Amino acid sequence: MFDGFELTTIDAGEATIRLRRGGGGPPLLLLHGHPQTHAMWHAVAPRLANEHTVVAADLRGYGESSKPPTTPDHEPYSKRAMARDMVAVMGELGFERFGVCGHDRGGRCAYRLALDHPDRVSKLAVLDIVPTAEMWRRADKELGLVDWHWFFLAQPHPFPERLISASPDEFYFRGDRSRFHPEALADYLRSVRDPDTIHAMCEDYRAGATIDHELDEEDRAAGRRIACPVLALWAGRDELGRWFDVLQVWRRWAGDVRGRAIDCGHFLAEEAPHEVYAELRSFFA
Repeated sequence: MFDGFELTTIDAGEATIRLRRGGGGPPLLLLHGHPQTHAMWHAVAPRLANEHTVVAADLRGYGESSKPPTTPDHEPYSKRAMARDMVAVMGELGFERFGVCGHDRGGRCAYRLALDHPDRVSKLAVLDIVPTAEMWRRADKELGLVDWHWFFLAQPHPFPERLISASPDEFYFRGDRSRFHPEALADYLRSVRDPDTIHAMCEDYRAGATIDHELDEEDRAAGRRIACPVLALWAGRDELGRWFDVLQVWRRWAGDVRGRAIDCGHFLAEEAPHEVYAELRSFFA
């Protein structure tokens, strides 16, 4: 995987971030979702690297990036904190302005990055999400039964950590593993077997239920919007498109929004890499 890419670690000040860098041209940052690592981009990043300098990074708390100590308000695992890491990483690589694409939790970091650092983000792509505040506003029995992990992982420490640590292989990737490249799956499983990673991922969801939600609501109340163009892609076989008019939701947060459903499940970049690549190539061109 990732032929021609350099694997390295960068000190972002508050955390050290593992990443792969390859290609040449305008910079493009790729951010993964839960409970994965940057390896999820293995089928898309090398093709994008024909036209972009691609940086695929592990979020703090995930993969082989560091796991900073948390605080009672969960701020160290907020998407604002994760966004600060990525601004520092891209600056260290010499990129003051760049495109960013995030899937799942990485998408939440990506849109927070665009809100907090509008001068740094030229274009934003989000895969299979709507903003965190919109998800909590929609919360009902159906969401609780389908996305129950939002509620479970956000429970106070150490309850979810203890249950997951008892058998992480049964908790994570319980379904069809054939959709994942063996090397990528091995990277995911190695990470989720680490108790520190399990704790960090729970902190990510605790932040999502508290500070991330609060920051979104503050932005909405203040009228702050995403200034750059936005591409939203989502899984046509999953629930997001049933629960939301996805493009209409994003148009409440940004002025220039386009996108569509892709005929696949939640892991878009691995289940439908050709379509995802084509959409990203066109959008970031």
